[in-house]
Amino acid sequence: MPYYHSLSNELQKKIRENREHYWQNPYAFRDEDIVRREPSHDKANIWRPAFVRDTEKILHVPYYNRYSDKTQVFSFYKNDDISRRALHVQLVARIARNIGNVLGLNESLIESISLGHDIGHTPFGHAGERILSELYFEEKGRYFNHNVHSVRVLDDIIYRNISLQTLDGILCHNGELELREYQPCEMSTFVEYDKKVEKCYVDKEAIGQLTPCTMEGCVMRICDIIAYLGKDRQDAERLGLLPKKSFSGGAIGTSNSEIINNLIVNLIENSYGKPYLRMDAEYFEALRQAKRENYEMIYRNSELNELYENKIRPMFGEMYRELLRQAKSGDRNTIIYRHHINYVEKNNRYAKERIKDRESYVPYEEQEPNQLVVDYLASMTDDYFLDLYRELFPKGKHEVKFVGYFD
Repeated sequence: MPYYHSLSNELQKKIRENREHYWQNPYAFRDEDIVRREPSHDKANIWRPAFVRDTEKILHVPYYNRYSDKTQVFSFYKNDDISRRALHVQLVARIARNIGNVLGLNESLIESISLGHDIGHTPFGHAGERILSELYFEEKGRYFNHNVHSVRVLDDIIYRNISLQTLDGILCHNGELELREYQPCEMSTFVEYDKKVEKCYVDKEAIGQLTPCTMEGCVMRICDIIAYLGKDRQDAERLGLLPKKSFSGGAIGTSNSEIINNLIVNLIENSYGKPYLRMDAEYFEALRQAKRENYEMIYRNSELNELYENKIRPMFGEMYRELLRQAKSGDRNTIIYRHHINYVEKNNRYAKERIKDRESYVPYEEQEPNQLVVDYLASMTDDYFLDLYRELFPKGKHEVKFVGYFD
């Protein structure tokens, strides 16, 4: 029998009274404090406020469309009922805005962080991310992480003058690292931010040390976990991949709807009017246990992981080496030029005129060849990846067969 928790009567009364008196959360990030690399550009107005602009920019970045065919958890299935990253980012945005609304935080900032947080994710989910990082490290001694690449997409590859606060929230999301309490760090300049980003490329431990600089970033970070924890179970059940063993549950419940509701309630109960986001110890332990069970029963599925290792890994390797050869050749007739570098340059043609005189500006095609290859591979959807493999290697020995609707 599903069990849904509710906010205490005392807190509900307090929230209603505060709303009647137009209470404002002093810990919410204010639109007027937004920081951009180009402060004279993208000025807010009544119909397009500060962070609404960020949200709209992210929605119109050409790579946003590619969310729709990127693996969330389950690759190799033709099944429109299984979550893709497009749905995941929407769920994160909805859950995070729900919490932000009650806490009196900046919902537009929450939305922009949520919708952009996975835009740099690889095809084939975290398996693709892991494989690409290993290839990049072998070549350059640098690590690939999807959250770091998401901000590269929005701040370097397709430059759109996105705010420091949105970029930092995206950078600092880490759905694999849960905390009982989230408290924003102090950071207000792009100098600090740029150092934070670069450290993630060269220090393997830096990813686990990231902290958002806004409460809104903290909300989105925990909501990334809330959004996938029960939803991945739903998907696994639809595919018949779960063993008969049931989930243990605990304070947060076992179903998607229970997990979302009960964690939202507990976070609000413990965080309203506070300079941090916190959950009870019992709820935190239940969340950690739920994640452990998901790993045991879903994410470490031996059949899926075998396909990643035996099919996707060698395909990544072959494509990486061929695309690197093309990037180093300077031949503008190669695929990496025609389908990636030219694509990026075309989508940056207006921004280029504004930023070309900067001391740090380097034309995209002149950037480090391995970085260009990483950018291209990470940008692909699952189908794009497989089609490009067949294009590059018509006689390639690797082939991926999907489980069809009627198999």
